[in-house]
Amino acid sequence: MAKVKTAFICQECGYQSPRWLGKCPLCGKWNSLIEERLDADIGLREERRLSLEKPSPISSIRPQPEERFPTGISEFDHVLGGGVVVGSLVLLAGSPGIGKSTLLLQVAGSLASSGRKSLYISGEESLEQIKLRAERLKIDCPELIIFSETNLKEIIKQIKEIEPRFVVIDSIQTVYHEDFSGSPGSVGQVKECTEQLLYLAKSKRIPIFISGQITKEGAIAGPKVLEHIVDTVLYFEGSRDLLYRVLRAEKNRYGATSEISIFEMKSDGLQQVLNPSEIFLEGRIPTAGTVVVASLEGTRPLLVELQALVTRANFNLPRRQASGLDYNRILLLVAVLEKNLNLHLESCDIFLNIAGGVKIYEPACDLGVIVAIYSGLKNKPVDEGVVVTGEVGLAGEVRGVTLAEKRVSEAEKMGFKTCIVPNYNLKEFHKKRRIELIGVSTVNEAIEKLHLVKA
Repeated sequence: MAKVKTAFICQECGYQSPRWLGKCPLCGKWNSLIEERLDADIGLREERRLSLEKPSPISSIRPQPEERFPTGISEFDHVLGGGVVVGSLVLLAGSPGIGKSTLLLQVAGSLASSGRKSLYISGEESLEQIKLRAERLKIDCPELIIFSETNLKEIIKQIKEIEPRFVVIDSIQTVYHEDFSGSPGSVGQVKECTEQLLYLAKSKRIPIFISGQITKEGAIAGPKVLEHIVDTVLYFEGSRDLLYRVLRAEKNRYGATSEISIFEMKSDGLQQVLNPSEIFLEGRIPTAGTVVVASLEGTRPLLVELQALVTRANFNLPRRQASGLDYNRILLLVAVLEKNLNLHLESCDIFLNIAGGVKIYEPACDLGVIVAIYSGLKNKPVDEGVVVTGEVGLAGEVRGVTLAEKRVSEAEKMGFKTCIVPNYNLKEFHKKRRIELIGVSTVNEAIEKLHLVKA
C-alpha cells in the first residue's frame, strides 16, 4: 500500500509545512496549521481533461464568441460583464448575513421563470427553509429545482442526471469530498471541491455559481488560491445594519473588473438600484468639509459625497482616520496640503468619510480629499453645484483621469453646474455642454477657482 502524503496547511493563507508549527510564518496566525492529505483521488483524474484537442499554432485557431445569457436582473448582469457565460465558474463572497443566499436564489428563480432549468444546492439549509425564503421572495417555478446536500460526489451525480442550465452551490465551505481528509471548509477540501466543480463546468458547459464566506480581514475563508481557480470573483459588500449592498467584481475573465452594482435590502428580497449616484447624494446638506466627487467604478461613473471633519487635536499625536478611503493615501495628501498651501495640520485631527458606506480607492478622488480638508479647516462650504475630480501628485500637480467625459456626463445628468477637472482632460471635450468646465493644473489653482461661499 502506497504511503499517504500529508502536510500541515494553514487554514488562513494556505501555507504548507512538513511539520506542525504553532504560528504560521506567512500570515502570523496561531494554531492555524492542520494536517491534511496531499494526494488526489486517482479515479477522478481522467475526468479532469478540459479538452481532447492537440497543441496547435495560435494562428490556426478560430476564436469562438462567448455564449452569454441574461439573468433578468440587469444590475447583476452588469457586474458579470453582460450576462452569465456558459461554462463559467463564479464565486460570490461576502460576510455572513449580507444576502448572498438571497441574491443567488433570486437569480436562479429569475432564470427558471424564463424557462432555463436551474438547480439550487444548499449545504446550509433544509428544503423547507429554502421553500420559506422562496415564498418570501415570491419565487414559485417548476423549473427551479432545490436540493440539500454536502457530499460532492452526490452533487456531481445529480447535476449530470438533471442536466440543468444553471447551478448554484451555497456554500463551498459546507461541501466535502469523502476521499479527502479534513473537515468541510478546510484548505484541502475547499480547493479540491472547487477544482472538480471547475472541470465539471467546463466539460458540461454549465455555469456554476458558488458562495463563500469571508474572514474578519475581508479575505475569502480558505486558501487564497480559490480566487485563481474560478473565472469570476464577486464581493458582496455592506453591513447587515445598512439598507444598501454593493456587488463588486474583483476578478472577471469575461469582462471588466471593479464593476459595481447597488442593491437595496427590503422585506421581499434585494431590489436593484438603477441610479446609484442619486441614492448616495440623497439628503445631502452642503456644509463646510463636504464635496461631491466624480468617481468611476469599472465602466460606471458614480457621484459620491466626500466628508471631512477637521478639529483641534486634544492629544500630542493628531489622529488621521478614513472610512471608505485608502488611509495611506490620505496621509500623503495631507502632506501635500501642508507643503503647497502652507497649512498647519500637525495640530488638527482629520476624519474622512464617504457617505453611504461605499468604498472608493481610485486616485481620481485625490482632489476631492484636498478640497474637503481645506473647506473643513477654513470652515467655508463648497458651492453645492460643484463637482471635482483629479489625481494629485506629490508636487501638488493635478494629473489627468481616465474616462473624464463619462464622469462629467454623470454630473451633468444629476444637475450640477460646475465641474473642476484636470487641464489635461479638457481636450477630450469637443462639444458645448450645459455644465461649466474649469481646468486646473495644481492644487493651489484648484483652491483659487473653487466657488467658496461664506459660512
